[in-house]
Amino acid sequence: MKGDHQTLALLLFGVFVAVTLAITTWASRKRHGSAEEFYAGGRLFSPMENGFAIAGDYMSAASFLGISGLIALFGYDGLLYSVGFLVAWLVVLFLVAELVRNCGRYTLGDVVAARMRERPVRIAAGTSSVTVSVLYLVAQMVGAGSLVGLLLGGTSGAAQTWTVVGVGALMVVYVSLGGMRATTWIQIVKAVLLMAGAIALTVLVLVRFHGDFDQLLRTAADRSGHGDRFLAPGLKYGGDWTARLDFMSLGLALVLGTAGLPHILSRFYTVPTARAARRSVVWSIGLIGSFYLMTIVLGFGAAALVGPDAVRGSNAAGNTAVPLLALDLGGGAHSTGGTVLFAIVAAIAFATILAVVAGITLASSASVAHDLYASLRRRDAKPRSEVAVARLAAAGIGVIAIGLGLLARDLNVAFLVGLAFAVAASANLPVLLYSLFWRSFTTRGAVWSVYGGLLPALVLVVLSPVVSGGPHSLFPGVDFQYFPLENPGLVSIPLGFLAGWLGTVTSREAADESKHAETEVRSLTGAGAA
Repeated sequence: MKGDHQTLALLLFGVFVAVTLAITTWASRKRHGSAEEFYAGGRLFSPMENGFAIAGDYMSAASFLGISGLIALFGYDGLLYSVGFLVAWLVVLFLVAELVRNCGRYTLGDVVAARMRERPVRIAAGTSSVTVSVLYLVAQMVGAGSLVGLLLGGTSGAAQTWTVVGVGALMVVYVSLGGMRATTWIQIVKAVLLMAGAIALTVLVLVRFHGDFDQLLRTAADRSGHGDRFLAPGLKYGGDWTARLDFMSLGLALVLGTAGLPHILSRFYTVPTARAARRSVVWSIGLIGSFYLMTIVLGFGAAALVGPDAVRGSNAAGNTAVPLLALDLGGGAHSTGGTVLFAIVAAIAFATILAVVAGITLASSASVAHDLYASLRRRDAKPRSEVAVARLAAAGIGVIAIGLGLLARDLNVAFLVGLAFAVAASANLPVLLYSLFWRSFTTRGAVWSVYGGLLPALVLVVLSPVVSGGPHSLFPGVDFQYFPLENPGLVSIPLGFLAGWLGTVTSREAADESKHAETEVRSLTGAGAA
């Protein structure tokens, strides 16, 4: 049946690609080329539609493949990702959603530049946004390669390579032709498919154990080879102080990073009002919360039914746990039910990847065109020429993401997203909060805040076990590991806040009180918002 489930899954892949291309074609006919239409879809989406799109943007390959895989391999410690991703939405809801919608137009740079000298802060914010987006894209590329590697038996490196290239090409097409309107509808369709698939698998797992979640946990612990340690903290992040600090670093990055993700911030501009932005987040919290509760069942279900050894044997990072679980739930590798369920889950995971990469690529290309291009080349660039630059930027970002995705193909996708969250929390969140809430914040403080978080985060990742010095590093044959933690958030996030404060208190430029007052009124009331 191996050939059958390959054929069926590839057929379903093709169907979803055809549907998304049809949506893109439809959206491109409705678009008139304005910046507002390309970046924000004309701000015409309802809170429910935008809530589903946000959920579709956020529930990535890291969520569906990576988190479940980490739970299957490490039990309790894998739950940190589910909890961190969900709790992060409370930060978004209470601190940034409504205020960002009122203060900006398309990007993070708009919010910061509202009360600062535009050129330096837009360059800094644009650089940071593109960096975070590329790191996030790499995770999706790795997920796509792992999925197709499993589909083709895990032996075809060429197939994985061409999959990464194909996903990169499709994301460029989605963004270039359809803009935000097409990207949003692709994300809505994907969110519905993903929720339906997760619900079906969760129900099947619980039915297998007769609704007894305790029995599910006991079986997972017994089969893990670790016994009760599988259900207690410390299997991955326990033991020495380095592992414990890594645990704290990851948790801090996950909780604070969401509010600094460019593709999440850009979604708040697609609704007509700040109230609609807040209601969008409420919708998305309901969807995302339900989904992450289901990933717990799926992760422990994979450990109990498939077994960590089989999961690790298929993919060392655990990225294929959910498709293998679907195969088992359907009746096994040689059953029709297993074949069909495996193919459906594989297609949903592939749809997840395509939708998320479209949203991230759009946000990063908007930063390139709206912040970097407009600041560095032509400050009076017309909206139509800015959109043309955004389309070219999407192609360039796609090429970079493809190259890095091929390099990092053996790393867990949830772990890669954790790195992106750490950079977002270090570089974007400090400048965003300071701009919204600190009356004395200056242009130098804004620039220092971005680079003071961004550069340490990137340097610490390069000097960490992720890149060198270990058997699972990007470059296992060399060793320039000087920073012991895999996630830099514990160090780089405080540095971002510290740099912003230091830049402000040492600046000779006085803060513009009138602009702060205007920003404050605008952020709280929506007066003058786009």
